[in-house]
Amino acid sequence: MITDKVGKRIRELRSLNGISQEKLDMKAELDRTYIAGVESGKRNLSIKSLEKILIALDISFEVFLKACDVDYM
Repeated sequence: MITDKVGKRIRELRSLNGISQEKLDMKAELDRTYIAGVESGKRNLSIKSLEKILIALDISFEVFLKACDVDYM
């Protein structure tokens, strides 16, 4: 399921950058429980929320979607 792929990749990128969920929630201006739900694949995030997370992680949509193995074209 796409929510699992997206959540897993966000968790991987956050961990690679040494950022806690708390720090990511502050940078992305989202709630930590929301981010936890996204990372576990239980939340269906909006494009706007995804944009906030990707900006906080300093990664483009294109690179992110390729890394998730999601066909975006």
